[in-house]
Amino acid sequence: MSAQNIPNQPSSPQPSLPINRNKSKSTTRGHWMWLGLGLTGVAMLSATAGALLAVSLSSTPLMQSRLSPEEAAVFGSGERISTSMSMRMPELTRPVNILLLGTKVLTSDLEKNPQPNVGYQALVNSLDGLADTMLLVRFNPETKKLAVLSIPRDTRTLVEGVGVTKINEANYYGGPALSAKAIGELMGGVAVDRYVRVNVQAVEKLVDALGGVEIHVLKDMKYKDDSQHLYIDLKAGKQRLNGNQALQFLRFRYDELGDIGRIQRQQILMRALMEQTLNPATIVRLPKIVSVIQEHIDTNLTIEELVALVGFASELQRSNVQMLMLPGEFSDPKQYQASYWLPDFNGIDAIKSQHFETGTDNESYKVIEPRTMRVAIQDSTNSETAVNDLVNSLQTSGYRNVVIAKPWNEPLKVTRIVAQSGNMEAANAVRDSLGFGEVRVESTGALRTDVTIQVGEDWLEQQNQNKPAGTW
Repeated sequence: MSAQNIPNQPSSPQPSLPINRNKSKSTTRGHWMWLGLGLTGVAMLSATAGALLAVSLSSTPLMQSRLSPEEAAVFGSGERISTSMSMRMPELTRPVNILLLGTKVLTSDLEKNPQPNVGYQALVNSLDGLADTMLLVRFNPETKKLAVLSIPRDTRTLVEGVGVTKINEANYYGGPALSAKAIGELMGGVAVDRYVRVNVQAVEKLVDALGGVEIHVLKDMKYKDDSQHLYIDLKAGKQRLNGNQALQFLRFRYDELGDIGRIQRQQILMRALMEQTLNPATIVRLPKIVSVIQEHIDTNLTIEELVALVGFASELQRSNVQMLMLPGEFSDPKQYQASYWLPDFNGIDAIKSQHFETGTDNESYKVIEPRTMRVAIQDSTNSETAVNDLVNSLQTSGYRNVVIAKPWNEPLKVTRIVAQSGNMEAANAVRDSLGFGEVRVESTGALRTDVTIQVGEDWLEQQNQNKPAGTW
C-alpha cells in the first residue's frame, strides 16, 4: 500500500462539529487498518529485497553447475523470460518451461566400483547421480495456468550418448543439460528454458522452514532400511508433517503402484505446499527459506526470474494448477530385463498440445463419447448405497464403462472429478452431467482411466434432497 493511499490530515483548522465518539473510534480503527496494510506491503517488499540481497551476496551461488556453451545453449542461450520495471516486482513476459530434478545421492552412488550391500549408505549433499524426481513445469502467463508434468524415473527412452535406458540416468551421465535434452525429445521437441536441481535434504529443510505441511496420509506407511538409516513410520489420517516425515511420505515406495504411487504422493504434497505457502506470510519468510536451502540447490534461473515465477504462482487460482503424469504403462517383466514405464506417445502428444505449447489452450484431446469414457469411482463416504446410486446415475446418463476402484481414504466434503489423463474436457463433461463436484487436473485417481470420481459428502446431501418426502 503506497503512502498516498493513507488519508491526509487537514492542513488548516476546520469548523468545529459535534463529536460522534463512535464515528471517531471507527475512523481511528480505519486509519490503523490502512496503516497496517501499508506496513505489510512494505514488509513484503523489504523481505523480498532482503532475500535477493542475501542470495546475491552469499558465498555459495544458486548456480553450482559449470555448463559448457553447448550445454547452456540447451536452455535457450539465456533468452529473457521476465522483465523488471522500476517500483514493480519482476513479471513473466512469456510462457516458460522449467525442468525440476530431485536427487537422492548415497555414498555408494559416488563410488567408482560400488560393492552391493556393504554397510551403511549415508545421504550425501550432492546433485550428481540418478534423478529421483523429474518434473517439467510450465508457467503460462497467457492462460494464467501452471502445468506440472511428473515423469516417472523408470521411463524408457533414448538418452544421447548412453542409449535406450531409464530417463533418470541422464542426470548421472550429463547433468541438467542432458536431462533437458532427453525430456525435450521424449516430449516431441518441447523446449526447456531453465532448470532447478535439488537434493532431498533441501525438501526436508524447506518443509521445516515453512513450519511443516498439513496433508492427509491415505494409509499407514511402515518400512525400514538399516543400510540407509531409513525408517518410515507414518499413520493414516490428517496431520502436520515435519521435514523428516515429509521425506518419509515421499520416499515410501512399497505398495502395488511402486514409483507411480510415489508420484501420486508427490502431487499430493506439492498441492498442499502450494496452497499453504503461496501467501504474504510466506513471502515475508523468504530470506530464511532461501538461506536454509541454498546449499542444496542448483539452478540457472536469475534472481529476477525466480521472483517472477514465485509472484506468478502466488496469484494462481487452485483450479488453474494442473498436475499431470507422463502417459504410459508398466512393462511386461517377461519382455524386458528391467522394470520400465513405457511411454504412450499419443497421450504425450495430447498433453504437449494442450499444456506445453505457446498460446491459449488447444482442443487437442479427442472428444470422448460417454459410452466409451473410462470412469472410476473412489468412495470417501463409506456409503455403499451412495456409490451404487452414483453408478446408476452415470449409466443413465450414457456412461457405460464405469468401475468401482479402491476407496479414497480421505473424507471429502466436495466430490473431486479428477482428469486422470489430463483431459479436462472429459472431466468437465462428467461434472456437467452430475451437476456437482470440483474438477481437478491431477494424477491421483485410478490408473488407466479418463476420469476418476472421488465421492464426497455433497453427493450424500444431494441424494437426501432428492428423496421423496416421508422416506428415510
